[in-house]
Amino acid sequence: MTTELEIIRPDDWHLHLRDGAMLKAVAPVSAAAFRRAIIMPNLVPPVRTLEDLRAYRGRIQAALPGETRFRPLMTLYLTETTDPAEITEGAASGDLTAVKLYPAGATTNSDAGVKDFSRVHGVLEAMQKAGVPLLVHGEVTDPAVDIFDREAVFIERVLAPLRKDFPALRIVMEHITTEEGASYVGEADETLAATITPQHLIINRTDIFKGGIRPHLYCLPIAKRENHRQALRKAATSGSQKFFLGTDSAPHLVSLKECACGCAGIFNAPVAIPYVAQVFDEEGALDRLEGFTSLNGPAFYRLPVNEDRIRLRREAPDAAIFHNIDAGEDGSVVVFRPDRPLQWSVVAV
Repeated sequence: MTTELEIIRPDDWHLHLRDGAMLKAVAPVSAAAFRRAIIMPNLVPPVRTLEDLRAYRGRIQAALPGETRFRPLMTLYLTETTDPAEITEGAASGDLTAVKLYPAGATTNSDAGVKDFSRVHGVLEAMQKAGVPLLVHGEVTDPAVDIFDREAVFIERVLAPLRKDFPALRIVMEHITTEEGASYVGEADETLAATITPQHLIINRTDIFKGGIRPHLYCLPIAKRENHRQALRKAATSGSQKFFLGTDSAPHLVSLKECACGCAGIFNAPVAIPYVAQVFDEEGALDRLEGFTSLNGPAFYRLPVNEDRIRLRREAPDAAIFHNIDAGEDGSVVVFRPDRPLQWSVVAV
């Protein structure tokens, strides 16, 4: 039985840092665990232009500890008015890593997202030419489609036609949650990959309602049936380079989670790596952990692998890892804590 292992320091290929006091509270937590992260652009207002992007990157860097080597990889929020010239300039300068597609109304702060996909074809053509990946929140927003079916319908209605129209466009289907998503990505060519979150490897939809409504286990895309969770675990631990870690760590104040219409999002940054290690241990796949956390993402994004390493040990972490994160005068943020004891720790970084 493996009790300790070293892996190349992981990256987080899907991260929400928010802004203001929240940014200052949570950015150091992710920086302590990861070397790089793809930063989501769904602020209020969104990160729509390179000017917005550079300003936001500056605020992130100002919120980080002085000794950190953490690198935020910046994204633009795709709208129907995005200028293709911004893509070309951002790719040439190295400021732009990817562009995020939110179907309008799909999740937190997505109201400015795309409604008519024909209106972004010019941007997608520029991205395809410049080699800039498209990151998709893979859910339709048609109110006639059940919330638990929206990922599968998105593949049929949006993703498959989009890939046909732009065959060389590299796409990441982010935070997949279904058997259909895992299968579609696994069978696709090398232009398509997917991120998987710790929470979707650990909880299913029943957990959200165990003993009452559990607002801190509510995120979008919402957790699905147990067969979908098992399919995600199989995909993540398969060794396929198409799947890699994107935490979708998404902090909200306790007051905005524990209310009549609670926000969607799980804050898992402090515990993401230990919980993923535990999943791989349970699946008998610790030898494939490094690929999922540290190798597959850089390969898809055409970036170098990190040089430093971290050490993990099979032991319960200090209870302080689950303490709420102080977000200033407005309140605090609850750390992801499912009803499963955590049995792995990061012991050296």
